Amino acid sequence: VQLVESGGGLVQAGGSLRLSCAASGFTLDGFAIGWFRQTPGKEREGISCISAYDDSAFYADAVTGRFTISRGRPENTVYLQMNSLQVADTGGYYCRRLKKCFSDDDYTISSVLGYDSWGQGAQVAVSS
Repeated sequence: VQLVESGGGLVQAGGSLRLSCAASGFTLDGFAIGWFRQTPGKEREGISCISAYDDSAFYADAVTGRFTISRGRPENTVYLQMNSLQVADTGGYYCRRLKKCFSDDDYTISSVLGYDSWGQGAQVAVSS
């Protein structure tokens, strides 16, 4: 299974973008979903996840207070609202189904469902 990310683009520092993570052929309801990013020169890292059960959300320190993860159930989509964007946020953004999302330990690379694959990602470029 591969999720499809969209909504990336070029934005000035301080601006906002909303990324979408969509599924086709199955529902995202009942699955924990994580957002990951890969910034230039760095390894891919988890930045947020949303619980399968009560939509509890967790965030990495680098994005806390600026990014918000949410579900759009009618659209079968998980969103990542990104505000106050910084140049350091530039990179590729990816979503994956996770084994669980109960704490900040659960949006790591090792927490993704192994039988899914990475999508193309949404490219975000923030200019100064």
